[in-house]
Amino acid sequence: MKRASLAAALCLVFGAAAAQQGDGTQFSTKINVWKPNKVEATPERIRALKAPPGFTVSAFATGLKNARIIAVAPSGDIYVSRRDQGDVLLLRDADNDGRADGAPVTVANRAGAHGLAIRDNKLYLVTVKELFVADIQKDGRLGELKMLIGDLPDSGQHPNRTMAFGPDGMLYLSVGSTCNTCNESNPENATLLRISPDGKSRTIFASGLRNLIGYAWHPTTGELWGFDHGIDFLGDDVQPEEINKIELGKQYGWPHVYGAGEIYPQSTPVGEITKQEWKKRSTPMVLGYTAHAAPMQWVFGAGSAFPAEYQGDAFVTMRGSWNRVPASGYEIVRVRYQNGQPTKVEPFVTGFLTDGGKTHIARPVGLAMAKDGALLMADDANGVIYRVAYTGGKAGMPAKAPAGPMEAQASKGSNVPLALKRPETDTKGQLTVSSPSFAANGTMHERYTEYADGISPALSWPAVAGAKSYAVIMEDPDAKPALPFVHWVMWNIPATITSVPEGVQEQARLSDPDGVLQGRTTRGSTGYYGPKPPVGEPAHRYHFQVVALDTMLDVPFGADRDQVLAAMKGHVLAKGEIVGKYGQKQKPQK
Repeated sequence: MKRASLAAALCLVFGAAAAQQGDGTQFSTKINVWKPNKVEATPERIRALKAPPGFTVSAFATGLKNARIIAVAPSGDIYVSRRDQGDVLLLRDADNDGRADGAPVTVANRAGAHGLAIRDNKLYLVTVKELFVADIQKDGRLGELKMLIGDLPDSGQHPNRTMAFGPDGMLYLSVGSTCNTCNESNPENATLLRISPDGKSRTIFASGLRNLIGYAWHPTTGELWGFDHGIDFLGDDVQPEEINKIELGKQYGWPHVYGAGEIYPQSTPVGEITKQEWKKRSTPMVLGYTAHAAPMQWVFGAGSAFPAEYQGDAFVTMRGSWNRVPASGYEIVRVRYQNGQPTKVEPFVTGFLTDGGKTHIARPVGLAMAKDGALLMADDANGVIYRVAYTGGKAGMPAKAPAGPMEAQASKGSNVPLALKRPETDTKGQLTVSSPSFAANGTMHERYTEYADGISPALSWPAVAGAKSYAVIMEDPDAKPALPFVHWVMWNIPATITSVPEGVQEQARLSDPDGVLQGRTTRGSTGYYGPKPPVGEPAHRYHFQVVALDTMLDVPFGADRDQVLAAMKGHVLAKGEIVGKYGQKQKPQK
């Protein structure tokens, strides 16, 4: 074991990625790096694994090397990704003896293959930057892999994308952070994305999630729950691995706040946002578990062959620590639920950590419910898939979570009038909005779109008597399925300023002019998000709407359009707009 100072560890992790501002913080701790040695998963060691009474643990398949994520098809076929080998294997148990039949069949090859999901007889596969789909054939093999997305963010420290189909039929895909803690330049890092099955629509569902590998929908409530990885180098017992209820538009603290609301000592939010302001904007964890245990795939037990008292609970693999003494993780845990809420995390299958914690026979990663109701767990160290079965249990169909909660969140703010036509902006006052960047009802230059530079255009308007501030809301009424699509929300522009320059910073708070705030777009990012209409569609209309207000708005940074509109009701002195158009006839040349 080696010990290092916090400062040295932080330098190794962060380098000089961002300027840190002095705020009086002083922090020190003891740091451990401890990696238990891998030993062979012998029959004797497998027999020594511990599970609750009535459960058996056995080897379903062996010799698979870097087995990572598991997905089970309705037919019972089992698919396993291998990140280091860059492929996907097909396993079967046709004779139902609890062991895979013969040698696995390689059904796909893609560098960095990791996350898997199955829907409508199609297998979805995600690598670091690409999302693929292929038809599942009768023999379980795959048809041609077709790329749906090729520009997911670069990976950095957390390259392992995972995904799952929600009860609303949309694909949810996790993108981890590039670092331990840092201000990400790409807003899609450290998020959960929501993607249409054809890959054409993609938004940021939730943010501030450092590395969300495991998540699933509660079979009764339909709510989304997940286990996020805690920050490293804070000591043996900090940060706890955190269970979050993940909801649309919420921010979960990372990189500046963690756990139940603890302040991370080293980082500095951009835009002169204080850490207390960041904390107020963030959603604290619901429940924590032992630090550095490394939560991986998450499965709800409903519909399994397990006893009734397990049916509403979740199971999660813990891959195991390297930044803690003694080691944590190296197990499957049970998350107990009561009335739809998690109440306790407890060990379920243990013994993968051996020889008093000095060695391990497995690092648990993949977890899935087999067609016979048993749990399958993938070990990416010795390449074993373990089967956890309840003696005498009867197989059941996996419970289908209700779609209502996810659909309600997704429909929020959709199918509504443009901002200037809503009652919140009622006023007799009018103002004229102009732009040196494009003519009224004219075509916008490509540099203002996400097909090119993605910079915001310049806007200007005359001063309005009595105004204390101005707000800008940009919307596209021609987008689908969101009607309208919100591209920009900016407020608390001081009354002394009657123009917006080209290329406004895409951050939650501007420091010049001081105090201007920006909010969440339909994409889920903060700040200006340029036009990106589907290729081949007629030109969309982009309404740049300016509102003069008799007050500064008391709305937190990162708020959405509807929150801003609600706050401005009764305070609107005048309003106006300029409309620009843009269409994309063909895909940009690479």
